[in-house]
Amino acid sequence: MTEPSSRPQLHLGLFFTGVGPQLIWTDPDAPSHTAIETFVDVVQTLERGLFDAFFLGEGLRVRENRGRIFDLDVAGRPDAITQLSALAAVTERIGLVATQNTTYNYPADLARRLASLDLLSAGRAGWNIVTTDNAWTGANFRQGGWLEHERRYDRAGQFVDAAKELWSSWDGRGPARLVERDTDLVRLRATATVPVSPQGRPVLFQAGDSDGGRELAARHADVVFSANTEYGKAVAYAADLRDRLARHGRSPDSLRILPGASVVLGDTPAEAEEKARWVRGEQINGPRAIAFLEQYWSTDLSAYDPDGPLPDIEPSEDELDPSRGTIAIAHRTGKAALIRKWRELAAERGLSIRQLVLEVAPGHPAFVGTPSAVADEWTRYVTTRAVDGFNIVPHLLPSSVTDIVDKLVPELQNRGVYRTEYRGSTLRDHLDLPPLAAPQSD
Repeated sequence: MTEPSSRPQLHLGLFFTGVGPQLIWTDPDAPSHTAIETFVDVVQTLERGLFDAFFLGEGLRVRENRGRIFDLDVAGRPDAITQLSALAAVTERIGLVATQNTTYNYPADLARRLASLDLLSAGRAGWNIVTTDNAWTGANFRQGGWLEHERRYDRAGQFVDAAKELWSSWDGRGPARLVERDTDLVRLRATATVPVSPQGRPVLFQAGDSDGGRELAARHADVVFSANTEYGKAVAYAADLRDRLARHGRSPDSLRILPGASVVLGDTPAEAEEKARWVRGEQINGPRAIAFLEQYWSTDLSAYDPDGPLPDIEPSEDELDPSRGTIAIAHRTGKAALIRKWRELAAERGLSIRQLVLEVAPGHPAFVGTPSAVADEWTRYVTTRAVDGFNIVPHLLPSSVTDIVDKLVPELQNRGVYRTEYRGSTLRDHLDLPPLAAPQSD
């Protein structure tokens, strides 16, 4: 089959989350989420499905809930760059994207490790740029403490500036030039020690929904994630981001927009809906529902039945220390009013704790339906440039991945919006990104 050159092509990545309820690791049929065999199976399946990239989530410390270890998450996952280096040896084309933190890394060191993955994979590496503002992660590092929410974007911008200059300092015509930085959040004096890869440098990925995140993405990112999956919101988000690109002197084609989304497929609409209800129910089990409310009540609720009514005690008057929990940034103040709304909703509809949390807890937006119906919807999204593709969050391994590769991908190919073969060898090739500017030599 020949792909029509006039139709936009859909780009797909898969985000293997590091923590959180999205991936149902407790299912009896789920494979180990720390074993290399699991990751090899997933990434090779994705490559068979001609995916652009495999994204590996990572956390620098086990998450906490109200200052205590949150024992409902997977723990023990190896370092992302190390793991992706192993996967580079068993794949040929698919991009390999490492989640790496700008708050608790050092620019010269991280730039070198990412350049090493890029070189050893022959130009298939990407960097998912993330920031962190919590103290329990900071406690694992010499500087300790935590950054205020918006200051982490200041550090990220300075960090990425330094990394990009280090990567561009090796032009192949002589020794790399010295790179120096002396800002309020980044200080270094370094020389690149790794040659450039066939794609020039790792592709930069960044999640940008807040104003600070959008500005960071518009300035630096090659690919941006968002939570704006509903069509109208996706159109508005794309327009805003492309306006920001123009203000930074960048063209609309210099950035790919891949919202995060889950996909639940069934042979019939009814089967898909039933499966989606099961997935959501498994993701928000009883202990997770209790832990979710504890963030807002700021107290121990373990004595409450998740299938019973909401707690009959008032929340703590003290706001939760934002450095110690996983509560959403927007809810760190004004939680009393939010809890009142939840109580009104629960009373009106007769909801238990778990039923309420199923209603109000955030989750990745899902596309639910038959492969044909989802393919029709995605074709509309990409042909109108609402998005350039999707970064899929799987819910169950290996079935949710094989369903997409074996059932949804052929439907997309039949509509002419998805590749039938890889046309290049680097991640930048797969994403159809414009070539990088040639490095400037002194």
